[in-house]
Amino acid sequence: MNVSTSTLSLTIADVDASRDFLCTHLGYEVAMADEGFASLTREDAAVDIVLLRKGTEVLPPEQRDREATGLILALTVTGLDAEETRLRAAGAPITLPLREEPWGERLFQMTDPNGVVVQLVEWAVPDHPANPDENTAPHVITPTAESVTVSPNATMTGLAAPSRGSAELSTWTVTMEAGATGPEHSISREQVWTITAGALEVTCDGHTHKLLAGQSLILPPGLVRRIHAPERAEAHVSMRSDGVASVPGTEGTRELPWAR
Repeated sequence: MNVSTSTLSLTIADVDASRDFLCTHLGYEVAMADEGFASLTREDAAVDIVLLRKGTEVLPPEQRDREATGLILALTVTGLDAEETRLRAAGAPITLPLREEPWGERLFQMTDPNGVVVQLVEWAVPDHPANPDENTAPHVITPTAESVTVSPNATMTGLAAPSRGSAELSTWTVTMEAGATGPEHSISREQVWTITAGALEVTCDGHTHKLLAGQSLILPPGLVRRIHAPERAEAHVSMRSDGVASVPGTEGTRELPWAR
């Protein structure tokens, strides 16, 4: 399917009123018009607009008496503050003042004479440009003694983590001595284990997967697993940095300090 253009058709009571509103405040132009009908366009708009008078016989009988309600005509623009100032000065009916949502969307709304809501949107950008030394330059991580966590079954050496310069991901190495077996547990985030030396056996849902050096295993979030080292093994692990561990039969979650 190739979509060459998009058109929004609105059935309203007063075609002339909405036509004048869209042409006066939003820069639309009349492409075609007749009694009870207007087709509006503008070169840079993502959508053309057709206005049809309620009750017009060009519509199927079951649609003739419906009016455009409960919808928002949203237009993404640049220079939102300037547009809001311009429209206020022009007397446009701004029914939702300019505001910014927590997810970065900035918007305000107008309501035309037929009750059609028009929303102008712009996505917020940081007030200050990114510091290239902090956000875009490569960051070399050298493990230190503080990066190492020793448990009864394994030694974890933290690499990338938010405390060591990463924004979203954590990576670390795991060393297990021959015969070591970790407790049953699950992790709230997906993990990828890559064996770099030796072998590991990972048991999930009654099935055991043996991994040799050079192989990787993807563990979905929430999957209960137990990890055993039939011989001395080393592995590289990666996941999102906010993952936490749960142990069956116990309450609460546990952070992974080497991933923080």
